[in-house]
Amino acid sequence: QVQLVESGGGLVQAGGSLRLSCAASGRTFSTYAMGWFRQAPGKEREFVAAIAWSGSSTYYADSVKGRFTISIDNAKNTVYLQMNSLKPEDTAVYYCAAKRKWYAVPRADEYSYWGQGTQVTVSS
Repeated sequence: QVQLVESGGGLVQAGGSLRLSCAASGRTFSTYAMGWFRQAPGKEREFVAAIAWSGSSTYYADSVKGRFTISIDNAKNTVYLQMNSLKPEDTAVYYCAAKRKWYAVPRADEYSYWGQGTQVTVSS
């Protein structure tokens, strides 16, 4: 079993920055892929970014490319999402997720484990 705990959400003005953290525990993760997704009110959950547990591969949604950076600290079993140049449309609950292999990483239904989510609100 894998447990994921997100933190770092909050309220920020447009143009500001936030860093989300996702602490993973419970299993060995050497082959896992870690993803960030978000869900705004009334909308479907959408892919944001993913990273291989080794850190060797990353993948981003077009909407966040160049503004968000995903990274991993293997020693701390923690994945980060650095969000810069935030826009009001980035407002959502952000979820961390884990899956066993690096494939189909933008598909939410491929992920077996999910955190509880952290709210990010960007004011205009």
